[in-house]
Amino acid sequence: MFILGLTGSVGMGKSVTARFFAEAGVPVHDADAVVHRLYEGEAVAAIEAAFPGTTVTSATGVGKVDRAKLAARVLGDAAALKRLEAIVHPLVQEDERRLLAEAEQRGEKVAVLDIPLLFETGGDRRVDAIVVVSAPPEVQRARVLERPGMTAEKLDAILAKQMPDAEKRRRADFVVDTSRGFDAAREQVRAILAAVATMPKRISSSST
Repeated sequence: MFILGLTGSVGMGKSVTARFFAEAGVPVHDADAVVHRLYEGEAVAAIEAAFPGTTVTSATGVGKVDRAKLAARVLGDAAALKRLEAIVHPLVQEDERRLLAEAEQRGEKVAVLDIPLLFETGGDRRVDAIVVVSAPPEVQRARVLERPGMTAEKLDAILAKQMPDAEKRRRADFVVDTSRGFDAAREQVRAILAAVATMPKRISSSST
């Protein structure tokens, strides 16, 4: 099974591109969605132990992570961020391995790992080819600044933590340009799937 890594900076249209792969029948592992799930279940106790006061318990006794409190605790603190990643990343990768194993058992030809910080976390070593979703900087800024509660300062802080788009594109096997509309992006996804059908794998099955 050929494993594609999908990534892109904030506001580039990665989520929409992931949806186009899913529409084409490709299993997609969404790392962000898994983190959301973990923050409402499996990771809650460990995060509360590491960062007391960052979780809340509902009237029904169900605990979940208060994302704003947790973000405030780890923002700008490299050691705290590493502690959080040590809790969350193994759980996300375990979920990823499960999806890949199930997809392989079904005989899927391609699977997609949707990882926002693919290069930054070394995820590029776990995939056969990399798709970077991109758009011109002015399009990116306009999209992100339309989001509720977003400011230019917040956007700059987010971008400072992400590898520059130009460097991501340089390392990519494929680039999806989302600035030309959904239909054009969907066509680019189809072209990528046609291309990977004839590409050799870079990684062995045992390394996934």
